[in-house]
Amino acid sequence: MTGNVAIVTGGGTGIGAASAAALRSQGWDVVICGRRSDVLTQVAGATGAHAVTADVASATDMETLVAETVERFGSLNGVVLNAGIVRPGGAGELSTEDWDAMVSTNLTGPFFLVRAALPHLIKSAGAIVGVASAAALRATAGIAGYDATKAGLAMLMQSVAVDYGPLGIRANAVCPGWTRTEMADMEMGEFAGQIGVNREEAYGLATAFVPSRRPATSAEVANAIAWLLSSQASYVNAATIPVDGGLIAVEPGAIAFDPRVSIGTSAAEPLGTVLRS
Repeated sequence: MTGNVAIVTGGGTGIGAASAAALRSQGWDVVICGRRSDVLTQVAGATGAHAVTADVASATDMETLVAETVERFGSLNGVVLNAGIVRPGGAGELSTEDWDAMVSTNLTGPFFLVRAALPHLIKSAGAIVGVASAAALRATAGIAGYDATKAGLAMLMQSVAVDYGPLGIRANAVCPGWTRTEMADMEMGEFAGQIGVNREEAYGLATAFVPSRRPATSAEVANAIAWLLSSQASYVNAATIPVDGGLIAVEPGAIAFDPRVSIGTSAAEPLGTVLRS
């Protein structure tokens, strides 16, 4: 056992649940939080993590979460800022309510938890990992609020590293691409319905130009997070690390030259890119 203690937000599903499992397998005591007690209970039963129902958008909840964690386990060594939501819409279409919801959960919530956790992390020379997104590095059409808040989270990690690195704190961000999570499955299901394919085929299309040619598993992203929290990453600070199978390395202008793409020239096949089977 390492004697290390971590808090994981959004720990009931997806990357958060996988992070709890990865850290527990490495001997960490883990506190998972989220708004849905039923899924938290399931993850706690499967991993041995301690579940706390809390809303990251509440400063009071985050202060209470940190206090309860330290009271129960005696210290705090790591924080995983995973909770996040997405609301569709460009800047001209987003409602104020949807914008505020994303800012509250994706950016203000992490700030609340970091602020509450820092005194304890300074004592333990601890580490923080923000789960941003490939959308923090390259703008994705139709999700302006998500793009902006995830980019803000990555910059928050750099700011924490610059301000508190001299006190022993490390703060980094990971930027996953398409990852098989409950939220991604829902989005892929909607996409599949729109174009008349099944969900697996939709994942295939979404990752067709990713060099790894597939989405990530939650465990693959979680392993990167666990490494960043560990002493093996002791000199990694203020980093923003893509965990995207190479997605952001692809130059969009080169896609038209991919041998799998054909250019339609008839009314039946309008000008544009079409993936060959």
